[in-house]
Amino acid sequence: MIGYYDYTMILTYMSLVSAGTGIIVSLSGHGHPFIGIFFLMFSGFCDAFDGKVARTKKDRTPKETKYGMHLDSLSDIVAFGMLPACIGSALIKTSPYLRDTLNIYDGSVRSAIIHIALNAILVFYVLCSLIRLAYYNVTEEERINANEGPRKYYDGLPVTNSALIFPFVMLLQYITKMDITLAYFVVALITAFLFISKIKVFKAGLRGTIICVLIGAAMFAAMMIFRFVINK
Repeated sequence: MIGYYDYTMILTYMSLVSAGTGIIVSLSGHGHPFIGIFFLMFSGFCDAFDGKVARTKKDRTPKETKYGMHLDSLSDIVAFGMLPACIGSALIKTSPYLRDTLNIYDGSVRSAIIHIALNAILVFYVLCSLIRLAYYNVTEEERINANEGPRKYYDGLPVTNSALIFPFVMLLQYITKMDITLAYFVVALITAFLFISKIKVFKAGLRGTIICVLIGAAMFAAMMIFRFVINK
């Protein structure tokens, strides 16, 4: 079979499988965005360590290294580009505020405009994710060819940050018991602009990665507690 299947690729493959499952779950039936968010968090966990695991293999060929880089970006566009957008699409279908207060299903021109605006934000978010990842691939290849040292910062917000941003927004649903659907779309729009902005984001080392994982684990535990204990 084509491709590479050694241990350096496993976490990236797992991230993609998690993301694909999250998309299917989020869009199935009437939508399950709060289940989809758990798959987003798991993809984020896999991505946090896939690069570090890959670098433990000292005899990687240039072809394997380039394959791993492109594989990671292709997985990221699904996990951190498409999955958050699909979660947002599921929120549109399940939001009591959009259904009962804004009456977005009454067939009026106003409801059609709201639908178009919300979905346009999701499409824009995916587009910005794609641009960010493509730009990263180009600059990373240039950096490798120039034999530069380890990367110290990123241009624009890395798309993998969505694995912490959107779970935090969804956690507010349980803490405040308010419909956070519109907040989710506002955050998605801001995040999309940050993806393609020229801001410098310092690359987290091992300590920073562990802190992010611990934050994600804390949010995961909080969502589980609110979902199955407090709000059952």
